[in-house]
Amino acid sequence: MNSNNILKDNYNIQDASKDFQYLLDRGFPRAGCLEFVGNHYLLNQLERNYLNRTVFSHEQIERRKSKLILLSDIEGKDVLLDGYNVLITTETIFEGADDLIVNCDDGVTRDIKAVFGKYKENKNTTNALNSIISLLKVFKPKSVLFFYDSPVSLSGDLSRTTREILNLHQVAGDAETSENVDKTLIVLSQELEAVVATSDGIIIDKVNSVLDIPGYISRVKKKIVKS
Repeated sequence: MNSNNILKDNYNIQDASKDFQYLLDRGFPRAGCLEFVGNHYLLNQLERNYLNRTVFSHEQIERRKSKLILLSDIEGKDVLLDGYNVLITTETIFEGADDLIVNCDDGVTRDIKAVFGKYKENKNTTNALNSIISLLKVFKPKSVLFFYDSPVSLSGDLSRTTREILNLHQVAGDAETSENVDKTLIVLSQELEAVVATSDGIIIDKVNSVLDIPGYISRVKKKIVKS
C-alpha cells in the first residue's frame, strides 16, 4: 500500500487498507466497505478520505494504470483538464502540504483535503496555473482546454484567470464552465480522441488516456528543492 507522511507509520491505517482492499477485491460496494472498515478501525474523517482516495481493487488498479500516459505522449493532441480537480491538488503541492498529497494504488496523485465545494482562488492559484500550463507547453499539445464546475462559486472568474494565463504563455486553448464536467470530459475525449487530465476515478474509468499532471509537478518540485 502507498502512504503519505502522516499515515506511513500508522499500523491501524495499514491494516484498514488491507481489509478495505480485501473487500473491494471480492466485489462488495465501495461506500459500504469504507463505512464498515472505518467504523471497525475507528478512523477519523482524514483517515477515511485517505482510504477512499488511495485504495482500490487489484482489477481496478491494473485497468486504470493501463490508461496513464507520459507527458511526451501529448504532443499534437488535445488535452482536457478537470479544472478544479487538477488545480486544487497542484495548489496543495505549492502550499508545501506534503502530508496531504498521496501516491495512490492506481498510479494517480491525489490530495486528501476534500475542499472541492468550498474552493476559492488563493495566493497559490496563479502559481499553480502557471506551472500547469508551462509544463504542458513544453510537450507541444494541440490545445489545452480547462473545464470548471459552474455550480462552484466564482468559477466564471477562475475561467477568465485561466484564459489570461493561457494567452500569456501563448498556448492554444480555452477555459470554460460546465454544469457537468464529468460528462463533458468523457464525451469530448471520445469526439476529439483527447487526453484527459484528472484523478477522478469515475472519469478515469470512462476515458481512454489519462494524464497525472500533479504527479509530474510534485516530482519536479521535489527535484528543485533537493538541488
